[in-house]
Amino acid sequence: MFMRRLAVFLASSSGHDPAHAELAAGVGAELARRGIGLVYGGGRRGLMGVVADSALEAGGEVIGVMPRSMVEREWAHKQVTKLLMCDSMHERKALMTRYADAFVALPGGLGTLEEVFEVWSWRQLGFHAKPVGFLDAGGFWTPLLDALRGIADSGFLPASTLDDLAVAPDLPGLLEMLEERLRGAPQPAHGEGLR
Repeated sequence: MFMRRLAVFLASSSGHDPAHAELAAGVGAELARRGIGLVYGGGRRGLMGVVADSALEAGGEVIGVMPRSMVEREWAHKQVTKLLMCDSMHERKALMTRYADAFVALPGGLGTLEEVFEVWSWRQLGFHAKPVGFLDAGGFWTPLLDALRGIADSGFLPASTLDDLAVAPDLPGLLEMLEERLRGAPQPAHGEGLR
């Protein structure tokens, strides 16, 4: 299966390190260059705004998904290709899941973690078969990935679930891993999914 759209979970703030905004801009531009549509939370601020602006400037499709209450607070990006409104955060993720072929987490906080963990758990429960990954640029997600390994070592997370996660330090490598999973390629041996 060819990846038509990628859901990107990332912060609505900019963080302290300018490298995070540079990463988000690069992701938006690269997705547009490859003809992969961006599905994201619909925000106009922080890394959300950066990834959307970058994709739009490069001629890409950008689909924002946001609860009506947040749109009413004027948090939405008004220049996106399509803005989908919903009633709750749960519906937001469900809509993103419907429109995207795969999911990636960029730097973010509690909201980003909540989103990526929910769609990952949905995959493991068989609610969808779309791959999930972390863009671990600069080792941002390494402490979390180490914690997940510890959880697996303690017997609370199957090795197969951990290995199913796509992790790479750069977008081209991560997209390749996601597309392999979309094509139904054999899953990596134990440990390879988090290298």
